[in-house]
Amino acid sequence: MTGVAWDGGTVPAASLGNAQGRPTRLGADPIRIRTMHLLLVEDDLELGAELQRALAGHGLTSEWVRSVAHAQALTSSADEDALPFACVLLDLGLPDGEGLQLLQRWRRAGLKLPVIVLTARDALDARVSSLDAGADDYVIKPAAPEELASRIRAVTRRSGGHASAVWTVGALQIDSLRREVRVDGALTALSPKEFQIVAELARHAGEVVSKHRLARAVMPLNEPMEFGALEWHIHNLRRKLGEGCIRTVRGVGYSVVE
Repeated sequence: MTGVAWDGGTVPAASLGNAQGRPTRLGADPIRIRTMHLLLVEDDLELGAELQRALAGHGLTSEWVRSVAHAQALTSSADEDALPFACVLLDLGLPDGEGLQLLQRWRRAGLKLPVIVLTARDALDARVSSLDAGADDYVIKPAAPEELASRIRAVTRRSGGHASAVWTVGALQIDSLRREVRVDGALTALSPKEFQIVAELARHAGEVVSKHRLARAVMPLNEPMEFGALEWHIHNLRRKLGEGCIRTVRGVGYSVVE
């Protein structure tokens, strides 16, 4: 979709290079996901990528745009119920305008979609102006992913939405709120990093996820990636979830079996 940021971490299994360089599904959509999909409006490349990764670990998928124009385009539907977003994370300082002005336009147009302002601006007047303009919450960067996910669930509940985050992929059921994984209904104990790997693979079910992306999903940005550690986690996941659960695409990465 126009304006969606993509870091090249997933590779289509059916065609390792398509004309647009975007990930594609392997076939008909067999994955059944009950989760929240967000609109992330953030112009900083590094922070935007980190936010997407962190939110995905909490069952919150996101469409990432970097400008007022792209955010406006994705929310211009006359039917708010047709919008695919449960919530918006909105930065204030954007390259083509102010997030506050975009928020004001949304509210004047009658858009009731929950909006959380996510900004480095900590001045009282910025907080008051945003809340008066119709923001549902105001969070100062940097924010802990756990707190941000909790605030998203809270504003969604208040708006009448739901915060279910249970993904079913093949024999796996992933509950990202409880951070639990079940195999054919049986609860399986995973380490935090093992859970993050499964969540990343499930989010991209039907695609091959590169080793680089998986390693980055479980390691802080300021630490070097250790592919040996990733392979050890994959080995343990196969032992716990079943040998046929995660497929290796040699030289590319891994995919979850649907």
